[in-house]
Amino acid sequence: MLQRRAAARYSMKKEYLEAAIETAHEAGKILREEFDRPAEIAYKGDVDLVTQADKRSEEAIVTRLTKYFPEHSIVAEEGSGHESGSDFLWHVDPLDGTTNFAHGYPCFSISIALSQRGALLAAVVYNPFYDELFAAARGAGATLNGKRIFVSKVDTLATSLLCTGFPVHKRLANPNIHYYWDFTLRSHGVRRDGSAALDLAGVAAGRFDGFWEFGLKPWDTAAGVLLIEEAGGRVSDFAGNPYKLGGAVIFATNGLIHEEARAVALEISQRDPGAPLRR
Repeated sequence: MLQRRAAARYSMKKEYLEAAIETAHEAGKILREEFDRPAEIAYKGDVDLVTQADKRSEEAIVTRLTKYFPEHSIVAEEGSGHESGSDFLWHVDPLDGTTNFAHGYPCFSISIALSQRGALLAAVVYNPFYDELFAAARGAGATLNGKRIFVSKVDTLATSLLCTGFPVHKRLANPNIHYYWDFTLRSHGVRRDGSAALDLAGVAAGRFDGFWEFGLKPWDTAAGVLLIEEAGGRVSDFAGNPYKLGGAVIFATNGLIHEEARAVALEISQRDPGAPLRR
């Protein structure tokens, strides 16, 4: 009986993941098409970009997920999702890295993840420009284009390569420049590529050894968190508590440098009272 139940759960996770992969590929075709022509740009606020590509990609994703799983809820960055009261919730970022996309810099992605009562089940991060698809299902590991991936084996902060991001709005209120400075001096370097979903996928694939950022939304992080956990890494806040989607700060590493790097982050936060740890 237990084996049959486990097999059924695995089958469902596989179904969810396959649907997410198919959906990401469909949205990726739209982004590649839009990337090859001048961007139609609008603004959410003073500097936060949204393009026609964001809208077309989100429409395709929401339409397909709704077709496959009409009873599931969907939360999507541009607001076209819906609430159904289901325990299952899809987290959708149709174009993570919109600023990069609008400027012709090919570091952007589609991020799709499914949770059930807050527990992540399936995840996809797809960069259609380079045709790199990161995928994970709970308990089944993480892959890049079908090949198993793992976090890096770097075990000291001094020899690590890190990544982070900065917001496009409320920049003066964001404390991250202090962390960027300290971590740059204490590591091999810090990269800022402009797509949190790809940064997290990079940690899962061993390209980066750690990542942190402030104020990210659940659709920014949901897929990347599951990728890292299934690749053997660790995700928390600066205090070491398990990361919750939508939390004030996310701190993700290969696990080996987690406590050393987290101690540095906590030290910086204590010099800058309350900024990263309270809303």
